[in-house]
Amino acid sequence: MKHRLLRVNELLKRELSGIIAREMTFQTGLVSVNQVDVTADLKSAHVFVSVLGTSGAAVISELEAHRAALQATLAKNVVLKYTPHLVFHLDDSIERGARVIEIMQEIDPLPPRENEA
Repeated sequence: MKHRLLRVNELLKRELSGIIAREMTFQTGLVSVNQVDVTADLKSAHVFVSVLGTSGAAVISELEAHRAALQATLAKNVVLKYTPHLVFHLDDSIERGARVIEIMQEIDPLPPRENEA
């Protein structure tokens, strides 16, 4: 990936995280932006969101409902030739990672530590 796209991805991630934290409230749970992938033409951005404590599908649908307002606020804060069309995805990588660790511990559990005197 080109260096410019990496910078745009990081900039959009930081700005969207701030906008969502400031302007949106969710009933229960914590919502964080894990990653943003902008297409090469900068016309669309895939936003991967992690949700803790509530239904991920409900949060994604709420973000989709407020997509236009989020894009408008993003356009005010970030100067780009095009304001990318935001596409929200649920990022379950944290849950998958925890499940992998569980499976590994079931296969080969660590022996109990002995107290050294």
